[in-house]
Amino acid sequence: MTPLHELLSRIRWDAEFGAARFVLGYYDRVAGRIVRIDLREVTRDAANHSMLDLIDEDGHARSIPLHRVKEVLRNGKLIWRRAH
Repeated sequence: MTPLHELLSRIRWDAEFGAARFVLGYYDRVAGRIVRIDLREVTRDAANHSMLDLIDEDGHARSIPLHRVKEVLRNGKLIWRRAH
């Protein structure tokens, strides 16, 4: 399986591959479920590259560690899933 950081780099730097719509599914410990968010709403934490910064569905700023990302969808199709 491709490591998540490599997939995120490919999305960023491969113009043809990255032109699609990507959605990340991360595990929200409080909600106890996978939450999906459009990758365009996510940024890498400049101070810590193992973290992602986002605004959740309730409008709150969050930092999510990469290990909590469980799936990646490209144009609605699952292309990556972390083994449980």
